[in-house]
Amino acid sequence: MTIRKAARRAPLADSLYEILRDQFINGTRAAGEPLNIAILSRELDVSQTPIREALARLEATGLVQREALRGYRVAPLFSEEDLVSLRDARLVLEPALTRAAAARVTPEFLGALLETMETLDETSRSAADSRTFPRYRSADERFHMAIARQSGNPFLASAYAALGGQVQRFRLFAELGSSDAGDAAEEHRRIYEALQGHDVDLAAERMSEHVTNAGARALRDRRDVARPAPPL
Repeated sequence: MTIRKAARRAPLADSLYEILRDQFINGTRAAGEPLNIAILSRELDVSQTPIREALARLEATGLVQREALRGYRVAPLFSEEDLVSLRDARLVLEPALTRAAAARVTPEFLGALLETMETLDETSRSAADSRTFPRYRSADERFHMAIARQSGNPFLASAYAALGGQVQRFRLFAELGSSDAGDAAEEHRRIYEALQGHDVDLAAERMSEHVTNAGARALRDRRDVARPAPPL
């Protein structure tokens, strides 16, 4: 999709936000890469103002960092300590959101979750690559965000929305973290079943298990990235 076509449906800064976010997550722009506003303006064929607006919003998600006198750059990959802190923050927020959502279940909400689960099922049966990874990432994000919104607490939902950018930050290298699509699909299904049964305690428990397991998989993948390549 071109910037101009996207701009017909959404404000230009919103379109740039989505395009740049996807580039960071799918590896088009690598972790730690400098983001020169003038160069981005030429590459994307837009003025610098909406790029600045988009980068400021991306900074709030943690996907972009701004350094004094040096400008913006793609955020670096999380350290192991960062991942543990992120997992702990999710364990505070997400079970509470899921418990609240379980008390407010509607057919529309379940239908939205089911759509994301079908996508996760499809990607879990496919080889992880640059084509399946964006669909996996988007489905996972929409599942968790739908639960946050269904909680009925706009303050907690906003807190999760900010945290969600940090969740995706872990996947700044293309396909990193997509190898767990099968595990995530099964864990999402277990959460869905508890929500479908309006079981608030079980739904919260299964979300807690999912976040814990996802954190363990993230640490494993982070160590794989850090491990030196074998000699040729």
